[in-house]
Amino acid sequence: MTPRHEHSGRSFATTHWSMVTQVDAPDATDARDALVELCLRYWYPVYAYVRQCGYAPAIAQDITRSFLQHLFEHFRDEKSVGSSMQFRRYLLSHMHAFLTSDWRNAVSGDLIVELAAPPADLELRNQHDNAGAESPEQAYQQSFALEVLARAFASLRKEARETDRLDMYEVLEPFIASDPAPGEHEELARRLRTRPVALVVALKRLRQRLRELADAELADLVASPEELLTEQQALHAALRGKR
Repeated sequence: MTPRHEHSGRSFATTHWSMVTQVDAPDATDARDALVELCLRYWYPVYAYVRQCGYAPAIAQDITRSFLQHLFEHFRDEKSVGSSMQFRRYLLSHMHAFLTSDWRNAVSGDLIVELAAPPADLELRNQHDNAGAESPEQAYQQSFALEVLARAFASLRKEARETDRLDMYEVLEPFIASDPAPGEHEELARRLRTRPVALVVALKRLRQRLRELADAELADLVASPEELLTEQQALHAALRGKR
């Protein structure tokens, strides 16, 4: 996935992350809600970081939950919250600081309802994605990139369902990230009752749309075009390291 400069989505002034970084807003409710939304999307990389630090799965879930709750309670305590970094870096730097503090006593408020039940597949994904990770930061960066990609794939599937193309999508999905083997184009074309050349075009369009959806996800995590380019480059580097 090649980094690109352009972005055709929403204004950077209205992304979830730009809402969080508007520290002078008179009402912080919207900003806090935006931070909650982002953190709930990115449970997985935080959990992967904690697991790579050596904590058992159940304890890692508790630490992740406590950390996210801590962010929600204290995100306005520091005026520089996120103003000079992307959401990905913000989450990582605060996670490191949290683990080096007395984190067991860091949370004082009531647990928000959304944190009661973590995503069900955290440990399975971590075992699959980060078996060879050499550090907590590497596990975090890989998991963050894979979460962005997973969300893009989920959006792509949703679009296929809404346009009555889900059957075709499910056949082609395994080949969006890697080309079919020699001769496999013809077999896939027969399954879909189309020509091999039409299959090539369909895969090209799916890959292009996946890149657009991944960019849209990244754009929601930054507050400027320059930060988007940085995140595109980070995503590309993390995915390249997984090959």
